[in-house]
Amino acid sequence: MRRHRRAKIVATVGPASNSPEMLKTLFLAGVDTFRLNFSHGTHDDHAKVHRAIRELEAEVGRPIGILQDLQGPKIRVGTIRDGKIAVSTSEQIRFVLQGTDGDKRSIPLPHPEIFAAIMPGHHLLIDDGRVRVEVTELGDDWIEAKVVVGGTISNRKGVNLPGTVLDLSPLTAKDRADLAFGLELGVDWVAMSFVQKPGDILEGRGLIGDRAGIMAKIEKPQALEKIDDIIRLSDAVMVARGDLGVEIPHEDVPGRQKELVRACRLAVKPVIVATQMLDSMVSAPTPTRAEASDVATAIYDGADAVMLSAESASGQYPVEAVTMMDRIIRSTEQHKLYRSLIQATHPGEEHTPPHAVAAAAADLADTLHSSAIVAFTSSGTTAARIARKRPEVPILAITPDTAVSRRLCLLWGAHSVLSDDIRTYEEMVDRAIAIGRSEELAGKTGTLVVVAGIPFAQAGTTNNLRVIHMDGKA
Repeated sequence: MRRHRRAKIVATVGPASNSPEMLKTLFLAGVDTFRLNFSHGTHDDHAKVHRAIRELEAEVGRPIGILQDLQGPKIRVGTIRDGKIAVSTSEQIRFVLQGTDGDKRSIPLPHPEIFAAIMPGHHLLIDDGRVRVEVTELGDDWIEAKVVVGGTISNRKGVNLPGTVLDLSPLTAKDRADLAFGLELGVDWVAMSFVQKPGDILEGRGLIGDRAGIMAKIEKPQALEKIDDIIRLSDAVMVARGDLGVEIPHEDVPGRQKELVRACRLAVKPVIVATQMLDSMVSAPTPTRAEASDVATAIYDGADAVMLSAESASGQYPVEAVTMMDRIIRSTEQHKLYRSLIQATHPGEEHTPPHAVAAAAADLADTLHSSAIVAFTSSGTTAARIARKRPEVPILAITPDTAVSRRLCLLWGAHSVLSDDIRTYEEMVDRAIAIGRSEELAGKTGTLVVVAGIPFAQAGTTNNLRVIHMDGKA
């Protein structure tokens, strides 16, 4: 069983999709990796879903990725007298560090890290930016601000600070407990929220090690200033456009998305484009034309994966949303302009033997119109280097590591298969032909381009390129 597309689909699991029957239906409709959102649900809820996915994986005989998404710090105002207050443009209001039952002159903001870092001229965005204020004065435990965009401030509404770097760990006590639980379950990826700087990824790495891939969620403008280092230290990246779009101008989001996708391709790291991709399908069986175009744009950009959030977690039409996303991806990848746009955004080559071999394999396979590129990979890196070129033919990623096979469910173009290590050239040829045929990627004629590392079964070496004819001659 294989997908007839290159980009992958990530779907969030929630009340609309957490039954074993629905998980199977969604997988068959096109989901490659399931996202467990730890902002919601109990550990028991997530454990049941994890178990159901692993049972499904065994039933269908295909690796399925599981992404644990940590909540991260949540900055909120405190409680307001009568539950809410209305503020008007140009009005002066005051936030205080301590207190309850607040009014316009004493809105509780129980976050000392804000008072330590904020400066006059900085902005606070309340309730996803529906209310915007600018800091004019401040003291040790109070902030005076002018309302720039008026509206209603209600109890416990979220606060964003686009211009302020907070001395705040991305991992709260809840996140650390959730992380320990997720690693014990055996999740494949851990998405870290509220990443501001490279040190945040290092903090996560110290806890996660190599037990799961680390995915940096780019949702803070501060992260964009250090993006190259953040990408380098991460294993994958999520372009979290919802939160990012609150803190940077809306008109800047599309350009930033393209920059991030290209930077991840350059760094050989999978990148997911996420948030509100088919948002109207939460309550409607079809998307808007603009949403279909949005998904297609991410595919034209060369994203490894696109993600459904509420559409599959709590929406009324989760199967239809996955099916629609699959249709959009396949249609886009078959469009006559797709190849030229993908090639136009191809990052420059890295001048190292492993990258050169992988790039040569992609070019050779395209030139020969090969059935597939077969990548024997211990860590997944060989397959990722080939995927960086976005070749026209599928990538058959053969690995002896179950965890690697699951993580490859996020990688563009990769069809991952679990198989024992190879030891000789002859075994490499026989295994490539046998798996190519069994996975319906190759027939009785034609060629396969095979990439491996010598010595075999050793991670980090991509140094051997071979053309195999399907009659067994090489």
